[in-house]
Amino acid sequence: MRQLLVILVILGFVVPGLPCTSAVISGKATPDGRPLLWKHRDTGDLENKLVFIEGSKYDLVGVANTNDTLSQQIWMGVNEVGFAIMNTASYNLNEGQVCDVPDDQEGLFMRAVLEVCANIEEFEAFMDNSQGEWGLAANFGVIDAKGGAAYYEKGYYDYKKYDVTDPDIAPAGYLIRTNFSMSGTEDKGYGFIRHDVTSELFNEQDKISVDFMLGMATRNLKHGLLGHDLRNGPKPMDLNDEQYVLFQDYVVRRYSASTLLIQGVLPEDDPQLTTLWTVLGWQPTTMVTPVWVRSADLLPGLVISENGETTPMNSVSLALKQTCFPIERGNGQDYLLHSQLTNQAGTGILDVILPAEPAIIERTKKLQEKWRKKGLKDRDLKKFNKWLENYIRKTYSEQLNQEIGG
Repeated sequence: MRQLLVILVILGFVVPGLPCTSAVISGKATPDGRPLLWKHRDTGDLENKLVFIEGSKYDLVGVANTNDTLSQQIWMGVNEVGFAIMNTASYNLNEGQVCDVPDDQEGLFMRAVLEVCANIEEFEAFMDNSQGEWGLAANFGVIDAKGGAAYYEKGYYDYKKYDVTDPDIAPAGYLIRTNFSMSGTEDKGYGFIRHDVTSELFNEQDKISVDFMLGMATRNLKHGLLGHDLRNGPKPMDLNDEQYVLFQDYVVRRYSASTLLIQGVLPEDDPQLTTLWTVLGWQPTTMVTPVWVRSADLLPGLVISENGETTPMNSVSLALKQTCFPIERGNGQDYLLHSQLTNQAGTGILDVILPAEPAIIERTKKLQEKWRKKGLKDRDLKKFNKWLENYIRKTYSEQLNQEIGG
C-alpha cells in the first residue's frame, strides 16, 4: 500500500513534457496589417537549431531539435510561399479515442504540411484527406500569404477551426493558446496561468507589434497567479545580491528552448518577405536573429548546427542560463537566481539583451521596407547577416564577457 501511495504522489506531480505558449494574430491587430504567428517553445530538447529544407513541393525554414540530424520534425516554420505553422500540445483532446498510429507526431506532421501546403485551404484539405493517419493532439496555429490566420484544435480524427479574421470568434483580432483546447474536455489540460497572464498583457496593447512580441511577450516574467513581475517589481541590488525565486508557471520556464515570431505579408507583397524573428535559445539570454526562406547558405551561421553540434547561439544562451540556475542538487534548479537576470544596477543578462536588441529590429525593418519597394536581394541579405553576426558577437563579448564559438 505504501508503494502505491508513493507512486500516486509521484504521478500527481508529473507535468506535461511539451508545454508551450502561442498566439495567432491577424492583420487587424497589427500596426501594418501583416499577420503574426508566435510560439514560445517549452520542451525537454533544449538544444534547437534553424534548418533550411528543400521540400517535395516547397522549400521551408523551421526550428528543429539539434539531435534530429535529419530534421525530420519541424516544430514551427514557414515555407517559400508564405504558409506558416506552429503548435502547442493539447492535453484535453481525444478523450476516449484510440488511434492505430503512434502519438506525438506533431513535428512530423508540420514538416509534411510545410512541404506541400500553400495556404489555409490546402491545409484543411490535407487534414480532411488524412483523418486517422496522424497521432495528433494539438492546437495548430497557421497564417498564409493571403491574410489567412486561424487555430485548428486537431485530434486523431477531426478538428475545430477558430478563424482569427472572424470578429465574432476573435473580436480583438488575435487568439491565444497554451496546453488545452477550447473544444476539448472542460477544465482539463495545462497552461491556464500562462494563458491568463498572456491575455492580460495582450489586452493592454492598442496594436500587437513585432517590438512588443519580442520585448514583452517573449520575455514575459510576470506570474499570472501570484501577480509579481520579475522585470518590473522589486529587484536585487546587483549581481552579488543572492535572491532566489521559485521559478514555476511563468511564460518563460526553465524548459523554454526557443521562440519563433513569424511576420507574414500583405496579399500584394512577395511571400518570400515573410520574416522569421528567431530567438534560438533560452529567451532571456538569447538575442533575436531574423531570417528569410532563401537558401541554406543565407541562414546566419549563429543558428546553424554542423553535424549535430550545438549552434553557436544556443551554446552561449545555455551557458548564460546556467548562471541563473546555479543550484544543481535536489530541486535546486527550480530556483532562479534573480540578480543574474536583472537587478537595480542594470548588470543582469536581460539588462544587456533588451537594450541591445532594438538595433537589430530597426535595421531589419529598414531592410524590409527596401525589399518591399525593390525586391529581396541576396547581396543585401549577405551584408545584413555579416553585420548581424558581428553585432551579436560584440554584444556578448563586451557586455556579457561571453565569446561565441563557431
